[in-house]
Amino acid sequence: MRRFMTFGPAFVVLMTAAVTLVVVPGAIRSIGSAQTHATVSLAQRALDEDDVLERLNRATRNIATAVEPSVVHLDVTTFNRRGNRMRSASGSGWVYDNDGHVVTNAHVVGETQEVLVQFYDGHVARGTVVGSDPMSDIAVIRVEGGDSLEPARRATGLKIDRGDRVFAFGSPFGFKFSMSEGIVSGLGRSARTLIGSGISNFIQTDAAVNPGNSGGPLVDIHGRVVGMNVAIATAESSQGTGGEGQSAGISFAIPLTTIETRVEQILSGEPIVPGYLGVTYDSQPRTDRMDRRGIAINDVAPNGPAAKAGIKPQDIILTFNGQEVSDWEILRSLITAAKPDQKVTIGVLRGEEEMTFRATLGEMPEEARFAQLRPTLRLEFGLVVGDSEEGPRVSLLQNGSPASRAGFSQGQLILSVGGQSVSDADEVISELQSHGLFLGRSVKVTVVDADEDISPKPKTLTLRSANR
Repeated sequence: MRRFMTFGPAFVVLMTAAVTLVVVPGAIRSIGSAQTHATVSLAQRALDEDDVLERLNRATRNIATAVEPSVVHLDVTTFNRRGNRMRSASGSGWVYDNDGHVVTNAHVVGETQEVLVQFYDGHVARGTVVGSDPMSDIAVIRVEGGDSLEPARRATGLKIDRGDRVFAFGSPFGFKFSMSEGIVSGLGRSARTLIGSGISNFIQTDAAVNPGNSGGPLVDIHGRVVGMNVAIATAESSQGTGGEGQSAGISFAIPLTTIETRVEQILSGEPIVPGYLGVTYDSQPRTDRMDRRGIAINDVAPNGPAAKAGIKPQDIILTFNGQEVSDWEILRSLITAAKPDQKVTIGVLRGEEEMTFRATLGEMPEEARFAQLRPTLRLEFGLVVGDSEEGPRVSLLQNGSPASRAGFSQGQLILSVGGQSVSDADEVISELQSHGLFLGRSVKVTVVDADEDISPKPKTLTLRSANR
């Protein structure tokens, strides 16, 4: 009896603890579940009552509905003279006007003269390449049936800013008529090392852009074209192997101002001649007392557009047509993207005084154009051509470059380009351009090796870009 009285209270305590361990957690879970249910119900009610996201969805859907009929998918096939398939590629484009003109990248159409153009409704038409500009990477295609086309709206004369929301359209990896969203990450970017283009005043965005988006439009929140997708930055492309990787959150677009200028020149049928200011400048930007970057003028061509406007050596160019100039490549791109006889406004710092000049651009001299193509030949193809007593020679060759893989070697004498005899380095550059090398075409170059001074045996090499 005494033992029962001794262990009885302990048993009660143990039973109470056991019940507590079983019942209380369940009660707590029940209370927590009720609280979660109440929180979820409250959130659902708030979502139902607040239509801000639905309005955002509607706006995004409206952008897709408004822009998609203007977007096209391009299939390009190139054949040689024997009818053998040489190159197949695909890309994107967009309807420019009611006359059946479609705009895309020059590197998309390459050297072909005809291309298949597919519209959003599935209709396929044969397009003819009207013309292209390899330096700005812009091409124009014409298709029949202008009355049934829906030209894209363009944000002509309107400024975009960092942080603006934008949408990229195209056919990434062959998924036709896709749409991605992002913001403008930066303006006036240089991406020539990625695509070998002659311009560098790019719009940088974080919209998802992949191979196949090239040539597609970049539009603003009103569905107006502000640029054209041209390249992406990848881990591979940052090492100079081209922009054919996958999207890494950094993509580039050609600004609308450049597109409209070049398209107008292409449609006119006249040779595309870049604008010319008549200045040489320092490659290192200067920073003024307000931490603004600008480009210092080293020299001004006598009687050139800059001299006539009043610009002098040692002036620092801060803005060109309202756009800040923080890099010499951007300044060069802004000048060359404009056309001769175009009036421009240039903001300058002279000493401590800010001044504004208005200049009328001239026509870029031929030697200046050659000077711009030489860096492209070196950067994209790894080839530098110089003059010698015997004629143009390979003066520098980068190991592993497209020129090196094609069989070029340092010291080779260049006899002809595309079957056309050449007598100096400028003629080599001119023939390479006229035969479409900077557009993505393959060009035949006849050379003689440096060590073959006696009975030289010419050989023909094929130079092509690694980025096309």
